[in-house]
Amino acid sequence: MIRQSPLILLFKLTLISALLSVISLPEMIQSAAPYWVLIFFIYWLIYVETKAVYSFALLLGLLLDLLHGNVFGQNALALIGSTVFIIHVKKSFYVSNLSTQQVYVFVASLIYLLITIGVHLMIQGFDFSYLIFLAPITGAILWPIVHFLLVKLKH
Repeated sequence: MIRQSPLILLFKLTLISALLSVISLPEMIQSAAPYWVLIFFIYWLIYVETKAVYSFALLLGLLLDLLHGNVFGQNALALIGSTVFIIHVKKSFYVSNLSTQQVYVFVASLIYLLITIGVHLMIQGFDFSYLIFLAPITGAILWPIVHFLLVKLKH
């Protein structure tokens, strides 16, 4: 499995996902981009044993709110909601094939999206692109690539 400290691995994965999430893309592609932090956090959750997963999800979500200038706590709440689902299916996720893992990533991304949209609707009203509904699909499609690359890097 993973031989280094879970905190060092989380720091590395957070740095990579933060860099991927701030890359400037055309608005059409940016709206449908996957939730990079969620995808890398899912990898970390599956392969690392720790008791403080919800604390890390909260801190990572608050960091993401600061990075993107969102409502403070929006991404934290969404990341915690997705973490609850992933922890619930963790044993199955670990032994599943990639297509089943893609379904789990899709559902976690959908939970993330629904919480984010719910907060957005309460605060700002209906003011977003419909392309955002493609984000869970792109996250699920990109999961095998991310998984393969992270396994090959042998953290």
